[in-house]
Formats: sequence, structure tokens, C-alpha cells
Amino acid sequence: MTEAATLTPAPDGGSEAATGGEAGGTLARLLSARIVAGELRPGQRLSEAALAQSFNVSRNTLREAFRVLAEQGLLEHVPHRGVSVTSPRVADVLDIYRVRRHVETGVLARADVSHPAVERMRAAVAAADVAVAEGDWVAVGTANMAFHEALVSLADSPRLLRLYRQLAAELRLAFLLIGDPQTLHGRFVARNRSVLDTFAADGGAAAARELEEYLTESERTVLGAFSRLGVG
Repeated sequence: MTEAATLTPAPDGGSEAATGGEAGGTLARLLSARIVAGELRPGQRLSEAALAQSFNVSRNTLREAFRVLAEQGLLEHVPHRGVSVTSPRVADVLDIYRVRRHVETGVLARADVSHPAVERMRAAVAAADVAVAEGDWVAVGTANMAFHEALVSLADSPRLLRLYRQLAAELRLAFLLIGDPQTLHGRFVARNRSVLDTFAADGGAAAARELEEYLTESERTVLGAFSRLGVG
């Protein structure tokens, strides 16, 4: 396991200018962004003292942020070791993809092809194409996640979108644990485009069936990588 992490605070900081739950929520968002970006790795221990000093927050504010992120599945308390970034297991991946299939296929099956979010889906596919040409597989992964977030936006439900973003953050931890973005995302660039084309040509129900097959393939890719790494 790596050494306990410290972070450089963002310019707008997590300072005590905000108080109580507001400060804890702000700090939770900052830490979440750094976890998703890979600045903190799965299994990495977080130093409470160092982070409180780095972000100029009280221990209580930091613990509130830790509580929020633990509820989101991004942090876990390890007895005798303190708080660490969650290291996903096979059961976590299975559950994440179970929810994704329910949410994403359900949204797509009922979606209107004229919805403004379709343009964001197209933009994400185009961004992935550019990233593939440049060999930037991390950017391909980011574009892939943007495609699926735009897809969920077709439902016009802020609550559903919040749920998806939480799932995506947990899934990003699984991807970081594997550490092979080309294998994880390369084959799905064309699949994203195909789902979008099917949606435009044949409607949501047909696209949802294709998406379900796609998500099952993606799940198997992640589980296969976990198996090779010996993750149970």
C-alpha cells in the first residue's frame, strides 16, 4: 500500500469560510474529483492530520467529508489503518453493472431522439475518436464516461443523474485498479457510436437491447481483468 496521501487544495479551497455540513460537502466534492482523476489510488490511506492542514479545515469538517464519501462508496474505514480509498471487489463490479443495465437501458428505451443530450452523446463519441488517434487512452475513458452520462441525461431526472455519477465514480475506481485504459475502453468507442446510430435509425427500444449486450461485454472485460489481477 502507498504512503498516506496529502493533496494540494483547489484554488477555491475547502476552507472554514463555509461551515458545518456545507464545508464538509464542499470538501467531499473536492476529494471525490481527485479520486476520480486518479490522484488517489484504490487502497491508498488518507492522512487525516495532513489533509486537515492542507485544506485548512477542522478535523470535524474532514470527518464529515469522509462520511459523505464513504456513503458514496469511494472511501472505506479499515480497522487499525484509518480511512482509505475504496478498492473495489468483484461483488462491487457485479452490482454496479446490475444497476447500470437497469438505469441506462431503461432511460434509452424511453428516450426521444430529438433530446438535446443526444448532441452531447455525439460530442463524446467525437472526442473519443480524437483521443484514440492521439493514443490518449485516459482521455478515451473520460469520453466514454461522458457518453454514458449524457445518455442518462435523456431522462431529464436530476436524481437519476446524481445516482449515475456516483456509480461512475465507483466504476472509475475499478478502472484505476486495473490500470489498462486501452483494454478497458478501446473496443467500446465503436460500440458507443453503434448504439447512437441505432438510436437515431431504429429508436430507443432497439438501442436499449444493443446497449444491454454492450454493458454485459464491458462487465466481462472488467471481471476478466480482476481475475488476472487476483482480485476477489
